Amino acid sequence: MPTHIADDNRTLPDSGWQLPEFEVQEFAARRTKYCVCIPVLNEGERIRRELADMVRHDIPSAADILLLDGGSRDGSVAPEFLASQGVRTLLTKRGSGRLGAQLRMGYAYALREGYEGIVTIDGNDKDGVEAIPQFLEGLDAGYDLIQGSRFVPGGEAINTPFGRWVAIKLLHVPLINLGARFRYTDTTNGFRAYSRRFLLDPRVRPFRNVFATYELLAYLSVRGPRTGQRTKEIPVTRRYPKHGIPTKISAVRGNLDLLKTVLKVALGKFNPKASA
Repeated sequence: MPTHIADDNRTLPDSGWQLPEFEVQEFAARRTKYCVCIPVLNEGERIRRELADMVRHDIPSAADILLLDGGSRDGSVAPEFLASQGVRTLLTKRGSGRLGAQLRMGYAYALREGYEGIVTIDGNDKDGVEAIPQFLEGLDAGYDLIQGSRFVPGGEAINTPFGRWVAIKLLHVPLINLGARFRYTDTTNGFRAYSRRFLLDPRVRPFRNVFATYELLAYLSVRGPRTGQRTKEIPVTRRYPKHGIPTKISAVRGNLDLLKTVLKVALGKFNPKASA
């Protein structure tokens, strides 16, 4: 299984992309038109259950699976196990940054590999992987940004903590909708898909170091509709355990930082400069 440090100049005019240093372990050649990017960090049995569920739903035959690891040390992303579950590539971030850096390295790799679209799903086993084919169908239909929602007809919100529900409905959704000028219902949900043309649109420019933590998800939600990308929501299931919430966001400081980020996104603070 080959391992190498990612090259910043492979197949695209992307020398201006700002990416963390990362390693690539490829277990198979590219097989599909689209890929599924799964950011993980010490997810333990959660990511193992999620990958097994993807195998049960035959997802690896529909879209190549890429794991975007933030530097796990719990043994959950052992290469032999990943290869046995149909994972095509393991990307391991070695540079600075958190979720935003993981997503940038994954999306850059996917675009350089020639994928026409990317589905992103969290690696903590909260999301119903059976919805992935619906995202692929949306990409095939020409949509550029497809947001999964537990709150539209057909979606399911199971054991959503009350405080989180209130924050989504009263803060996050209204602010993102204001900035996007689009009516979302579930803006914190990381289960979504992007087209290649959206991510490569020069008015978007997602490959910037300013997207280090949770900024990129909110930014793309707003920037998509504002640049005329075809956008829609589809129903998905998001299930929280009855006890304990799998999240990397701290209860107080993390949520305050997230709110500040959403305000900046809604006000266009992350938009690329006109001259860039």
